[in-house]
Amino acid sequence: RGSVNLKGARIDDLHLVDYRVTTDPASPPIVLLSPSGIAGAYFGEFGFSGAGGIAVPGPDTLWSAPADAVLSPTAPLDLSYDNGAGLIFHRKISIDQKYMFTFVDSVENKSSAPVSLASYGRIARFGEPSTAEASIVLHIGPIGVFGDQGQKTASYSDIKKAKETAYAKATKGWIGLTDKYWAVTLVPDQAAPFTGRFIHAEAAEMYQADMRTDATTIAAGSSATFTNRLFAGAKEVPLLNSYRDEGKIEKFDLLINWGILYFLTQPLFHLIDWLFRLFGNFGVAILAVTVLVKAAFFPLANRSYKSMSKMRQLQPQIQALRERYADDKVKAQQAQMELFKREKINPVAGCWPVLVQIPVFFSLYSVLYINIEMRQAPFFGWIKDLSAPDPTTVFNLFGLIPWQPPGFLMLGAWPIVMGVTMWLQMRLNPSPPDPAQRIVFNWMPVIFTYMLASFPAGLVIYWAWNNALSILQQTVIMRRQGVKVDLLDNVMASLGLKAKPPAQGGTG
Repeated sequence: RGSVNLKGARIDDLHLVDYRVTTDPASPPIVLLSPSGIAGAYFGEFGFSGAGGIAVPGPDTLWSAPADAVLSPTAPLDLSYDNGAGLIFHRKISIDQKYMFTFVDSVENKSSAPVSLASYGRIARFGEPSTAEASIVLHIGPIGVFGDQGQKTASYSDIKKAKETAYAKATKGWIGLTDKYWAVTLVPDQAAPFTGRFIHAEAAEMYQADMRTDATTIAAGSSATFTNRLFAGAKEVPLLNSYRDEGKIEKFDLLINWGILYFLTQPLFHLIDWLFRLFGNFGVAILAVTVLVKAAFFPLANRSYKSMSKMRQLQPQIQALRERYADDKVKAQQAQMELFKREKINPVAGCWPVLVQIPVFFSLYSVLYINIEMRQAPFFGWIKDLSAPDPTTVFNLFGLIPWQPPGFLMLGAWPIVMGVTMWLQMRLNPSPPDPAQRIVFNWMPVIFTYMLASFPAGLVIYWAWNNALSILQQTVIMRRQGVKVDLLDNVMASLGLKAKPPAQGGTG
């Protein structure tokens, strides 16, 4: 929903009615673009530049429009401007069913001399957005694709420092400004060379992304047509892909920063999205993806847990070696390694299931953090937004006490569930005999609980569910290997509720 400002034929009033500020359906829609003169002004426009002082449409040009004209996907908006010196400009603005505006400018030269015109476009943003901070998995700020030069990005601070950054002439590409979920970009004719530029005007605290095409000479009595597009909307993955493929916009999908693990992040997103369409809930889709990931890594985990089970069976022999070489730790270690080699056991096998899933963990984090499809996606109960942290906290008894703790005390129910499942999984194996290792072993679930409390709830749910599946898998494999599962004894011992001699060995 919005309007076209006839001064400059500017798109400077745009509300995204399908997206709300909060999860409350009654909250206001996202305001993407707003007119000059108000705080946070943000707009896009196209104009012309000409040689010899020719009057051409620019930021201050007042275009003419039919009375009561309305721009819609089925009704383009026709504008006109007569410079009074023989040049008549006709502009047709159309919009598709989503967020792409198309500007088709037809210029009639009724003068007695040829004229040379170049079209330009600019996106102006006044003031640095409050969400301008970037992260390792997210880019916010100036962005563009410039033909063979590829994708170029810069932060607001980079542009503020440089004042101006220009890119050489390129064919095929686009330029604009991107936020976490939204973007505004200029898309020139993909067959016409253009020059892109990012600038910062300190006096007005304005950031600008602009482009300029090569000049076109229009002979007397003839006309020329210029076509440009303006994207202003949500960075929806299927939509950007369609603009790239069907709209022939070079690498337009790069508006979404998939990160260095894009080869995992993109397939993971499409898998979750497919499961969402199947189950109707992104949270359930994440649970299903966790099961599929566990299935994919099952052979590795199976070998790992078998190796760990054999380690448990060898604990009496390992303890005997340690007692025999109590005064020579080096020789004790050598004897243990000979034992492992003889029994064909890899002492670090237990670490591999965790290590190989770290890339999957970060890829899922990227999917939850950067993709608008996950924004405000609900799960069950109190989780209304899987891309945001769990909103509850134990420090106000999960909402029973009418007090909102500070951010560092936000320790929600799902992070606690994740910490408990991690603690239980570690208790499937006895604590290591080394005191330093035992301290790390005991405190690791607590550290991870606090660390993940600020992560997206969907990621915490994934980790908790993954822990639960790992507990089940390891328990079944240990029993099949004839190893006693001492989970309850180990838990009781770690809580000091049951006397149990210190067990030997570690988790790998």
